[in-house]
Amino acid sequence: MASQLRRHVIYICQDFVPKFHLHIHRLESTPKLSSILTTKRHFASTKSATKDVASSGRQKLVILGTGWGSYSVLKTINKSLFDVVVVSPRNHFLFTPLLASTTVGTLEFRSIIEPVRNVGFRQSDHFHLSQAVSLDMDRKVLKCQSVIDEKMTYDISYDKLVIGVGSMSNTFGVPGVGKHTFFLKEISDARSIRNRILNNFEMALHPGLSEEEKRRLLHIVIVGGGPTGVEFGAELYDFVTQDVSRLYKKEQALVQVSLIEGKKILASFTERLQKYAEKKIRSRSQMKLIQANVTEVQDDRVILHDGTVLPCGLVVWSTGLAPRPFVKSLNVDKNKQGQILTDKHLRVKSDKNSSVFAVGDCADIEGYSLPCTAQVAEREGRYLAKCLASLGTKPITEIEPFKHQNMGMLAYVGDYKGVTDTPAVKAQGFHSWIVWRSAYLTRLGSWRLRMQVPIDWTKTILFGRDISRF
Repeated sequence: MASQLRRHVIYICQDFVPKFHLHIHRLESTPKLSSILTTKRHFASTKSATKDVASSGRQKLVILGTGWGSYSVLKTINKSLFDVVVVSPRNHFLFTPLLASTTVGTLEFRSIIEPVRNVGFRQSDHFHLSQAVSLDMDRKVLKCQSVIDEKMTYDISYDKLVIGVGSMSNTFGVPGVGKHTFFLKEISDARSIRNRILNNFEMALHPGLSEEEKRRLLHIVIVGGGPTGVEFGAELYDFVTQDVSRLYKKEQALVQVSLIEGKKILASFTERLQKYAEKKIRSRSQMKLIQANVTEVQDDRVILHDGTVLPCGLVVWSTGLAPRPFVKSLNVDKNKQGQILTDKHLRVKSDKNSSVFAVGDCADIEGYSLPCTAQVAEREGRYLAKCLASLGTKPITEIEPFKHQNMGMLAYVGDYKGVTDTPAVKAQGFHSWIVWRSAYLTRLGSWRLRMQVPIDWTKTILFGRDISRF
């Protein structure tokens, strides 16, 4: 009798539950009721998350930017101590040392970027695709503007703030630079350069163009002889000798690359390595090294200080750094270059609350100036993450100040040749190129990139560079 009753109850439940769910589903499909239910659920989940954060005892750490310094803080910080919120107009980390390789197709764009969300956030809305527009350090409030909808602005409060917004290319007030040149700091810059190069080659094939116009289109001018300018020139040289020679055979002889530098190329390297790089560049018939200053850039030409006019189809500007608008807007102590001054613990000196820190190109340590390199920014980020984690157990005055140990510099000069300037090794040639590639391969941000980059290198050697225009 009992077993029959159980079977009867189970039968009724099996028949009733699907109908009950179906009834609820029909109610939820009603637009008005569905909206109410969704709102209630969102409110409940938000309330629960807010309660969890409030009761966790964790401080709110806001990081501005996703460059070398900021990304280093994000990856290294002890997330059990902080609720980490990132605000950046870029949702990826860019491995800048290999950016020049993407301009001609040696590497693909996605092979050197890592989505920031892959690091992992406690809540999905802890990353904001926005830019900081103002800061109230007394109230500890940051005003942000969405990069998707510029009309949308909002405030974010913080307990600790890390400013790592990087810098912009410095035009030095030269007329026409902002309008007629390309910079090389972001993936979008590399893509624009790549498309302009391909457009000019295809344009040079159109009928009716004079040889003079073809030479202008295929003349590429690089302003700035630092590592970025030299390596971009090296990638162009490889592209011309290895790919243009088989894809645009007649046009190869018309290609010219001019590297303009007011002083010495690779100024941060030893004199011997500078001379080696200079010798390599001057030995190439289609590359010209010009020691001069640019006074004006027009749509189709570059004008030098001595009046020389260089007709060209592309100008890449890679000289010096300048502060971003957000850094300019801050009412804090700065150096002559407009960088935020910090103490040796990377605290912004003008912050009375000692809760704002700055790393990377946008900052300068008072009395301990360091070069604006990825290596310095990455080390500062790692130091700051450990410093912030220690603040809960001891005052910052008891924490050892930041010290930078230079690991050296590498640069590619083309034709499988490089230069290596480290405390232990000063070398040039093929072996330095091997060191250059090996070092950067190990420094890529994830195993995914460490797989993609060698695959791209291998494809380039076996099949040539991809010249698809998109």
